Amino acid sequence: MTSRALYLRLLSYVKPYWKQFAAGIIAMVIFAASETMVAASLKPLLDGSFVEQDPVYMTWMPLIILGVFAIRGLSNLASTMAIAWVGNKVVLDLRENMFARLLLLPTSYYDQNATGNIISKVTYDVTQVTEAATSAVTSLVKDSLIVLGLLGWMFYLNWQLSLTTFAILPLMMIVVAISGKRMRRLNRDLQSTVGDMTHVLEEAVKGQKIVKIFGGQNYESKRFWSVANWVRRFQMKIKAAATINVTLVEGFGAICFALIIYVGTNQAASGALTVGGFVSFFTAMGMLFSPIKRLTKLNEIIQRGLAASESVFALQDELTESDKGKNILDKPKGHIVFDGVRLQFPGTDKPAVDNISMEIKPGQTVALVGSSGSGKTTLANLIPRFYKADQGKIYFDGIDVTQLTLKNLRQQLSFVSQDVVLFNDTIAANIAYGIDPRPADSEIQEAADKAFVSEFASKLPEGLETEIGENGVRLSGGQRQRIAIARAFLKNAPLLILDEATSALDTASERHVQQAIEAIESNRTTVVIAHRLSTVENADEIIVLDHGRIAEQGNHEQLLKKKGIYANLYNTQLQ
Repeated sequence: MTSRALYLRLLSYVKPYWKQFAAGIIAMVIFAASETMVAASLKPLLDGSFVEQDPVYMTWMPLIILGVFAIRGLSNLASTMAIAWVGNKVVLDLRENMFARLLLLPTSYYDQNATGNIISKVTYDVTQVTEAATSAVTSLVKDSLIVLGLLGWMFYLNWQLSLTTFAILPLMMIVVAISGKRMRRLNRDLQSTVGDMTHVLEEAVKGQKIVKIFGGQNYESKRFWSVANWVRRFQMKIKAAATINVTLVEGFGAICFALIIYVGTNQAASGALTVGGFVSFFTAMGMLFSPIKRLTKLNEIIQRGLAASESVFALQDELTESDKGKNILDKPKGHIVFDGVRLQFPGTDKPAVDNISMEIKPGQTVALVGSSGSGKTTLANLIPRFYKADQGKIYFDGIDVTQLTLKNLRQQLSFVSQDVVLFNDTIAANIAYGIDPRPADSEIQEAADKAFVSEFASKLPEGLETEIGENGVRLSGGQRQRIAIARAFLKNAPLLILDEATSALDTASERHVQQAIEAIESNRTTVVIAHRLSTVENADEIIVLDHGRIAEQGNHEQLLKKKGIYANLYNTQLQ
């Protein structure tokens, strides 16, 4: 996307607040006019009051100057507050849009992008974007008007001297154009590196126990220092480019000053220019270089904003999950059929699941077993369409899952995994998560009772209303699992997927969780992914996967008699 297209798209976020933005611009116009009035008031002040000693000028000029500065202050306050309000609203809108997009992106996007980089886009890149969308535009308007006003006054006073000022403007524009390209590239690199730094920081914070146990402090410190040092280096390069830009502009300005002083003093000596006129002209020229310097710095802000815009809009333009299905299941039974399903992840040389055909009947409990990497979890993830199969079809109650709306399809599923995800809220809120409107307290309590959550929650100070901390950090592994099962109980979906829900638990916790699982499995179709084969002995059918293919199929007794992969795995675990 071109810089112009990027910037126009960026400004579209300001459009809803055009009234407030326009008010800020009007206040800036008044402020810009007051700048010219300050310089213009010096001529009558000096010529009328000090040289001619006119009593009218001597009386009114101090009051006029006070009025000019009052207007200047009020207009500056109004413009600053209006633009700040618009800028913050744009930040809010962009973040809201980005977050909404994140919730709709496919699982593959999260597989390919580090969490820290994603967070950096929403927290850091957005702020750079809004500076370009609001501050840069308003500064461009205000400073351009100030420059035009002061130049107009200078031409009115003495056009010969004014032409000297114009002689340096082309040189300034060349400097700005050259530095702009470099700063755009440097800002793009900086934003990427800030994302890397956020990622390293997030990993160290989340893995703080592993870091401590395995003595990884020095490694993490070096890792963080390395990426943080790159952030510093890019910031210094940007600052150096911006400073050189400003220094060159100021250098051209100094040359212009020297020329005007030389020419102006000669004209004053010959009587062609009054003292008041010269001082007013010189003051206007002095006031001229501050807005010009700000305009040259504006290029840095715009280039930083455009680089950030590429990052922000790249996220917003990511394709969301495909949701072209129109069908809806009214009375789902939980009948699942895989027909020649194949999936190979990008960048891999072998399929994760290969030519899988099987049937899971309503109310049946089917276990998926096999060694690590055999495709168990991938196969289960195809049912809710976390991934899209390359070949074959999956049917839910006789309907191709791609023909169902995503919302309706996922309403038919409950999911409990080994890595339980809980939110920093109460136990009750986590059990009722996603259900709108919130269920009655009695329903939440019933789900908690069935999943054996009440057993430990009743001993907590606030019961089910107890805050559990980030991802349930204040609870044990078994307690967290039981909350996840209670959540599935309350949803009461016809299909339940259990992804190694007990593999990380101790014996006592596993017994409670297993009891909860047995209770929730009744009257619903259940897909169990398990490494610990003792937990699936009672499954109606066991599917043994090997390198993405079905190697064996049958119940526990049948598979033991075959003395194949399942029997070897089972006997190994017994030993």
